[in-house]
Amino acid sequence: MNDIQKDKALKLFLLVFGIGSIFVIYPLHIVWPSGWAWHHGEGEYYFQMIAIVYAVLGVFLIKASKNPGAHISLLWFTIWANLGHGVVMLIQALMDNTETGHLMGDVPFLFITSALMAYLMPKSKTA
Repeated sequence: MNDIQKDKALKLFLLVFGIGSIFVIYPLHIVWPSGWAWHHGEGEYYFQMIAIVYAVLGVFLIKASKNPGAHISLLWFTIWANLGHGVVMLIQALMDNTETGHLMGDVPFLFITSALMAYLMPKSKTA
């Protein structure tokens, strides 16, 4: 994939990920709770806090989709924060057999989106 193709793909990825962060994460928690909702946390209020953080991030990712090169630090924050979030959830899901549904839900989603986003990042801005 050349740089022009990566730039177009990154713009589309940011737009889709941003929209999904706003409108899809919360419904997934309701439709597929074993893969998206942690059952031993602080209940519904805990998930609402996570969902609003992702919704706000989604707004900024949509804005960044217009000119990703102007938002490199936000994009790298998104990559590393999602990767870290996924690592913590992976460990917790492996340690708690009531949370193994996350191994098929939000955990791989965070790893895949982090890897894809890192692959699509412009090389000249990451060096």
